[in-house]
Amino acid sequence: MTTNAINNTRTQILPQPIKYLPDQDGFFGNYGGQFIPPELKPKFDQLTEQFYSILDDEEFHKELISLLIDYVGRPSPLYYARRLSEYTGNRVYLKREDLNHTGAHKINNTIGQILMARRMGYKEIIAETGAGQHGVATATAAALMGMECKIFMGRKDYDRQFLNVKRMEMLGAQVISVEQGTGSLKDAVDAALGYFIENPAAYYLIGSVVGPHPYPAIVRYFQSVIGSEARQQILLKENRLPDFVFAAIGGGSNAIGIFSAFIDDEQVKLVAGEGAGLGIDNEKNAATLNLGKPMVFQGMKTLTLTDDQGNPRPSYSIAAGLDYPGIGPEHAHLRDTGRVKYLPITDEQATRAFKLLARLEGIIPAMESAHGVAAALETLLDKTGKLAIINISGRGDKDVERIKL
Repeated sequence: MTTNAINNTRTQILPQPIKYLPDQDGFFGNYGGQFIPPELKPKFDQLTEQFYSILDDEEFHKELISLLIDYVGRPSPLYYARRLSEYTGNRVYLKREDLNHTGAHKINNTIGQILMARRMGYKEIIAETGAGQHGVATATAAALMGMECKIFMGRKDYDRQFLNVKRMEMLGAQVISVEQGTGSLKDAVDAALGYFIENPAAYYLIGSVVGPHPYPAIVRYFQSVIGSEARQQILLKENRLPDFVFAAIGGGSNAIGIFSAFIDDEQVKLVAGEGAGLGIDNEKNAATLNLGKPMVFQGMKTLTLTDDQGNPRPSYSIAAGLDYPGIGPEHAHLRDTGRVKYLPITDEQATRAFKLLARLEGIIPAMESAHGVAAALETLLDKTGKLAIINISGRGDKDVERIKL
């Protein structure tokens, strides 16, 4: 590769400049903030200071970009899906985050945060995980840096994503099965937060754009590399911006990652598919952006699925990574402003999209990503001649045993 090609590649994968920081209290509009016990305030002040200090730190970004290129395998391709395009009557590209090392977008964030944790002097990393993709990415980054690692995982997810449990253990992490509650992602987050409060020497590497400030801004920043690449790639391939950008959404990191590069472009419609489970007319769903109510939840004010008494209720989705009753506060704000459309996608729709992409393109997406594909199908099948990007946030190895052919 020539020197100019190397420099162009490095420029392409820089994270998006921070345009939409939360206010000084950590709010995006009416959502966000920092609702934490007083004993955690010094740790969060240190984290906030560290994050803002690295934004213009050339040495930090030099190491980050080197790892994203040589270790993660960035930039990820923007692939023209010919047969899917023919099927929908539109021009459809896939942003291939499934081709990253560890098989998902999660590694973008864990590499960035682990570099911050090392600079801050931490030796132990903790994390929550649902589908296991963030857990695997965290265990990978911890192994790379020689740090101890504990991963909290709800019992239900531990059982249904056992392949990823074994991968985490092979990487040297201790996987802790959380028995309380419904054994899902919410319960894993609760357990990780509890450990974080009791163990001040641990760094909590949150996996999505959720939690107390500054975590939503931190994760957004490291995932914005997806949008930075996709914008440049589509301009090179098509000489114009897309009409639509699609993603799946659970906590919201892959969606905000790709949307971040297009938020200012009003002509680009942004659409996210969230887990509607068995339907939004019952409680067997995770459709927070369609059904949630504002409340303080896990250290942030955000939209949350609630029961008749106004308490957080259990969520449900066939995709473990979407099985979460809250949402990133920036997404709640984008819903209120109308900039992003959030479509409820049922298990049936997602399964159909999962199979379709495999048969048409030879690409088996994560069940989470299949919700983004389904959102695209719901939107594009009644249109023709549109240009679209679908973010394939992860690969589906972990899901194939659970899908009936």
